[in-house]
Amino acid sequence: MKLSIIIPAYNEEDRIVNTLKNTLAYLSAQAYASEIIVVSDGSTDRTRQISEKRFHPGKNVTVRVMEYHPNQGKGHAVRLGMLKGSGDLALFMDADYSVPIQDVEKGIRLIEQGHDIAIASRTLPGSVVAKHQNLFREISAKTYTFIQNRYLGISYKDTQCGFKIFTRNAAQRLFIKQKLTSVIFDPEILWLAKLAGFKVAEFPVTWTHMEDSRIQYDSIGKSIFVFQELFRIKKLHGGKA
Repeated sequence: MKLSIIIPAYNEEDRIVNTLKNTLAYLSAQAYASEIIVVSDGSTDRTRQISEKRFHPGKNVTVRVMEYHPNQGKGHAVRLGMLKGSGDLALFMDADYSVPIQDVEKGIRLIEQGHDIAIASRTLPGSVVAKHQNLFREISAKTYTFIQNRYLGISYKDTQCGFKIFTRNAAQRLFIKQKLTSVIFDPEILWLAKLAGFKVAEFPVTWTHMEDSRIQYDSIGKSIFVFQELFRIKKLHGGKA
């Protein structure tokens, strides 16, 4: 199997239909074998049932659905799915389909060129932001990224875009070490990748902000939580991987 696609989902019964439909159509047209793993992170709606019964994959595509309770956080869902994936490559993508699945081809090319990890960036030349977040969130994201990069010693302009592809070796070695279960797991993984010596490349994508995000940081308390999580990373690993 060449590609595993991990989709973390929390109460996504309304949006995962479009995501699965488009992703299955793309994968069914490829010559290689692939799988989709939906990880329902303590959903209280019909995310699991819809993912299991609504779609019929092609001959080269399988769909697996995992669900647990209670909700544990996006980081937990991604970690579980990435470790369960069987593909030579493993991509995790958001359930709201903010990045079209076709952009995975850019990441695959970078992996084929010798990189271990390829991450989508909304800030690179060639990226298209079809719909922006509100001004407060964009300024907050830039401030967070500035502090994050200096604290962790990394230099990525965008670590929070939910579209990242890993070789199986990199995925297995990094996600087994992951400690954070919140949305701040991305910089933790990239910091661990730096310490492990993995080659990471960024690629531009088309990105659309989706309203009604399941992850809201619209208050001072939630913003403080983000930084608390960030500053836990080194402590959780004793300062090293």
